[in-house]
Amino acid sequence: MISNDNIVTFDRLDGYRTLRSFGYVSGKASRPRNRLRSTFRSLGMLIGLASAEFLSDAEQLRSDALQALRRRADALGANAVIGLQFFVSEGDDGSCEVVAFGQAVAVTADASAP
Repeated sequence: MISNDNIVTFDRLDGYRTLRSFGYVSGKASRPRNRLRSTFRSLGMLIGLASAEFLSDAEQLRSDALQALRRRADALGANAVIGLQFFVSEGDDGSCEVVAFGQAVAVTADASAP
């Protein structure tokens, strides 16, 4: 599995040379709307209590999307992902979707790097 250190938002990985590009890969995670949870979250936000729960939901979605991206890149034979980006959307029904995407590449340590 691709290590977290080999997934970067930059267009190259410092200290490594790109051997091959496998193209862009993506991973997606989504959560349906939960009316009861949304109601309690809204009430909590009014009194300033529910922000941590909302953040943990967002962090979990991001993590799930990133894990799906890593599996796809790994299946292609990549050992790194460069140019990582996230796209987040909310549906009309209150559902949320996170897409992680980037370029899957094979890299090797650059012997000429300092």
